[in-house]
Amino acid sequence: MGALNDIRVLELGSLLAGPFTGRLLGDFGAEVIKIEPPDKPDTMRIWGKQIDGQGLLWPIQSRNKKSITLNLRVQEGQEIFKQLVAKADIVLENFRPGTLEKWGLGYETLKAINPKIILLRTSGFGQTGPYSHWAGFGSIGEAMGGLRYVTGFPDRPPTRIGISIGDSLAALFATIGCLTALHERKKSGIGQVVDTAIYEAVFAMMEGLVPEYEMAGYVRERTGNILPGVAPANIYETKEGNYIALGANADNVFRRLAAAMGMPEIAEDERFSSHTARGQNMEELDTIVNEWTRTKSTEELLTLLGESGVPAGKIYNVKDIVEDPHYAAREMIISMQHPTLGNFRMPGIVPKLSRTPGEVKEVGAIRPGQHNDKIYKEILEYSDLEIHALNKMGVI
Repeated sequence: MGALNDIRVLELGSLLAGPFTGRLLGDFGAEVIKIEPPDKPDTMRIWGKQIDGQGLLWPIQSRNKKSITLNLRVQEGQEIFKQLVAKADIVLENFRPGTLEKWGLGYETLKAINPKIILLRTSGFGQTGPYSHWAGFGSIGEAMGGLRYVTGFPDRPPTRIGISIGDSLAALFATIGCLTALHERKKSGIGQVVDTAIYEAVFAMMEGLVPEYEMAGYVRERTGNILPGVAPANIYETKEGNYIALGANADNVFRRLAAAMGMPEIAEDERFSSHTARGQNMEELDTIVNEWTRTKSTEELLTLLGESGVPAGKIYNVKDIVEDPHYAAREMIISMQHPTLGNFRMPGIVPKLSRTPGEVKEVGAIRPGQHNDKIYKEILEYSDLEIHALNKMGVI
């Protein structure tokens, strides 16, 4: 029994930020009902790499969800949605602000139906402010949240991280907001709006960016693989030409690294004996460390550094990940049976709960409206005749 097994979620929207929130809630037992327009399925169904026309991200992001179709652009669909709201705990959407209101489904309307409802709204720029009406994807949130500017090397244009990190961060903050609102509802008995902006989710991760600028006149720039003033904390080449990441910037860890290198004296060298000194002499120190790592194989280095208490790790590609015994031991890659793709391996659940752990019960529905009969019959008690009529009208 998942920790959220008494929570029902109505998931609207498409692509990443909203559905990722639904996935996280579903992982811990919430009943997540994904709603798609009957004439316009979620684009994520075909996003990214495909096999036989099926996107390989879809079974992950839509796992543990029930799929129904419902046309919210017509009055009949809006009335059905209101009936579902009366029996739900959370509505999550990631439309442009004003879309729900255009359909007559804004928060005031939903609250009048169900005072306990929590409305999660994820958008590029939030529900208020001069940019709120702008279209906003995760990539724009990453740019305007400050992340893109500091990502990459100083002699090249800003770059992106190789995943949709802005959407994912927004989903994480949205999930926190949902759980916080659920907790507060136990005291007040009423729901509220959770307003998550993608650019704000990115900006929230930007550390000391603002006081560095306002109090020290410092604008953080692109610095490649280093953080200014933090050393040694870089990638270092091995004997075979591979790279490992190594972090030994804390004084006690640096002493352990120096001993492992057979150079305990450098920990006492005034150029490297303190955090500040190491940061000021970063290039020289990185050269010393890199010359040492080049003399040993990747496995030799990882064994020696691990035994010495120095944080280090190989820079994994996906092959390394799926073959790694620690991933396996932590059940971070799980196998599910997909109706058409067969054995389907996907990321496991984060975090691990000791008493009520999460669970992946099924992969995402392979066709829109796969659970129409189940949801409309069991929750709204519609008859077969009513369902058939709504389907013929294009409402579901």
